[in-house]
Amino acid sequence: MDFKSEQKNLTFSDLEKSSTDKKNRSKESLKNMEKAIAWDKIESILLRDYPVGDKKDGNKAYSPLLLFRCLLIQKWFRIKSDPELESQINDRDSFQAFWGLSSTDASPDHSTFSKFRKRLTKGKFDLIVGDILNQFAAQGLTINEGIAVDARIVKSSSPKSNKKLEEIRAKRETPESKLDKNGNPLKFSRDIESNWVTKNEKHYYGLKEHTAVDAKHGFVLSTVLSRASVNDTKYLAYCTLYSRHTKHKLAIVYADKGYHGEPNRSFLVMNNFKDGIMRKDEKNAKLTELEIDRNKKISKVRYIVEQYFGLSHLHNDAQRARFTTIAKNNIDIWFRQVAFNLKRGFKIIQRKEATA
Repeated sequence: MDFKSEQKNLTFSDLEKSSTDKKNRSKESLKNMEKAIAWDKIESILLRDYPVGDKKDGNKAYSPLLLFRCLLIQKWFRIKSDPELESQINDRDSFQAFWGLSSTDASPDHSTFSKFRKRLTKGKFDLIVGDILNQFAAQGLTINEGIAVDARIVKSSSPKSNKKLEEIRAKRETPESKLDKNGNPLKFSRDIESNWVTKNEKHYYGLKEHTAVDAKHGFVLSTVLSRASVNDTKYLAYCTLYSRHTKHKLAIVYADKGYHGEPNRSFLVMNNFKDGIMRKDEKNAKLTELEIDRNKKISKVRYIVEQYFGLSHLHNDAQRARFTTIAKNNIDIWFRQVAFNLKRGFKIIQRKEATA
C-alpha cells in the first residue's frame, strides 16, 4: 500500500514552533483525540474497501485514515465547507500535527474530501462506531444498559410548496432532467427529498433525524434521516436494532409518548427488551397515578438524547441540513456521531482515571 507518508519529518520551522509554542487549546484537544483510541484499528476498517494507494504509478494517494481524520476535524471545529477545511489545514499548525505531516506538506484538495465522503457507507460507519465503542468498553465503560430514542427536525434551505415539489419530482424522473444544457450528467441536484411537517402548530420544511443515545454515558449509538413528515414511531425498531455495537446486552429502550402504541411495545417484548416507553391517555382510558409516576421516572432518564440534540445544535449547527439529499446528509451526521463519541468517551475515561 503506497500512501503519502504520515511520518512527521520536522523542518527547522517546526522545531522553532515546538520550542516557542504557548498553550494551544486546539492542539491540546487534538492530542487528546490522538490518544483516545487505537487509530490503526479504524484504519484497517477503512482499508478493507479502499483500493486507492495500490497503484505504483502516478502521485501517491492520501491514506483513508488521514482523510477520515480531516473530516472529523471539520466537525470538532465547526468548519462549514470543504474549501474552508482545506485552507485551515494549510494554515493551522495544530491541524497539521494531528494530520501527522510537517508544515511543508499541503492539505488534500477540497474535492478529495468530497470524493472520499462519497465512498463511505452505512455499513462502514457501523463498523467504525462499533470499534470505537468496543475500545471504550474495553477500558471499563458499560454501554447498552439502556438507550433513549427521540427525533428532531433538521431544516432544509429553499422551502418549496407541496405542489412545486411534486412538479420537480415528476420532472426528475425524465431522462432529460438528469442532464445539463450541454447534455452532460448534472453534478448538483435540487433539494426534493425534504418536505413539510407541522409540529406544535408551527410549520417546518426539511428532514427528521432519528437517534438513539446510550442512557448511561450519552454515546450516540444510531442516527439516521428521513423526510420530515415521517412519523417518529416508525423508527424506534430501526434505532434500537442499530444500537447494538458491543457485547453488552441491550436491556431497556426509553422513549417519549410519541412512540406509545402496540407495534412498538410488541417489538420490545418479542426482542426481550424492557419497555421504557412513556404512556399517554387513550380515548377510553386515562392514565393511572402509577402510570403518571412511571412517566416522570422515564423522563428523568430519556433527557440524555435531548441533551445530545442541544449540544450538537449549539456546537455543530445540526439543526440545518448541509446538503440537498438524504444520502449526503446521512454521511454528514454519521461523521458527527463519530466525532461526538470520541470526545465523549475520552472525557469519561479521563474523569474515571482522575477519581480512581
